[in-house]
Amino acid sequence: MTDGTPAPDAPVRAARLWAWAELLRISALFTVPGDALAGAAAVGRRPHRGTFLAVGTSLCLYHAGMALNDYADRDEDAVDRPHRPIPSGRITPVAALTAAGALTLAGLALARRAGRAPLAAATVLAATVWSYDLALKHTPAGPAAMASARALGLLLGATATRPGAFAAALPHAGLLGAHTYAVTSVSRHETQGGSTAAPLAAMAVTAGIATITAGGADALRSLRASRRSPRDEALPASAGHRSGARALAGGRPLNPPRAVAALAAASYARTALTPFLHAALNPSPPLTQRGVGAGIRAMIPLQSALAARAGAGTTALAVLALGPLARRLARKVSPT
Repeated sequence: MTDGTPAPDAPVRAARLWAWAELLRISALFTVPGDALAGAAAVGRRPHRGTFLAVGTSLCLYHAGMALNDYADRDEDAVDRPHRPIPSGRITPVAALTAAGALTLAGLALARRAGRAPLAAATVLAATVWSYDLALKHTPAGPAAMASARALGLLLGATATRPGAFAAALPHAGLLGAHTYAVTSVSRHETQGGSTAAPLAAMAVTAGIATITAGGADALRSLRASRRSPRDEALPASAGHRSGARALAGGRPLNPPRAVAALAAASYARTALTPFLHAALNPSPPLTQRGVGAGIRAMIPLQSALAARAGAGTTALAVLALGPLARRLARKVSPT
């Protein structure tokens, strides 16, 4: 009979779980599903089984990248971030590398269940993640590689939702990639600080993307229309979208739910701009890290704005609701 007292090893297990939560950047978990969901919206379909398999794939590959990142940076972290799980001895390098490999295989297995096109996208995404962490991170190609990885997450969701509609999602993937490039450029200075140019550039990128998603719907429609085939023009958007869906009437798409897009774009700008400004005015490591964390969280309202501009108002609101969860978790586990 037990009196309800925790087993003697309970604190040890809790500490180990906490170390893995830090290693995998569990607070960034909620920034990932919106990639695939925005991809589904970009091709005019409601999320379905393939979409959610893509979400699972993205989650596995994202956290594989986090584990691999700390494995690759273990010597650098021993100097700059000795509290991280590997240099502090709470997780061994072998365990981190094994987790990265297992998560990558799990992600590819999920993508295979979604179909050939998603598997191809996931394979390229996995190769990009491993190349970034093991070879490209500290080179001039680093930000571009990370931007490509995030854009591929959106394209993965698009192809898993509607195979063959890859091109229709490219404009949205480009905007998400541009934001990721800016955040990654800032993150290259988060341990040493000293860069004013990177946060200022990130502010300019954020302002531009917010303007496009909030009021530049015509520009996005033009980009999509230029990539849409005649066969695509004949296909209406899913009946699951609200009145703002990209259903065709008289050969022209109806207006998307502008209110949701404007709300999400405003949230995106508010989340990222002020921390980037603080990092530019005082490029110290703490403020730079805060800017990077805000840039990562800002992906959620950006994904929401992209979904809304594609006509998926319900999906956009669901993605936007992940923002408060990400903020709450970020107070306990750093996303950087």
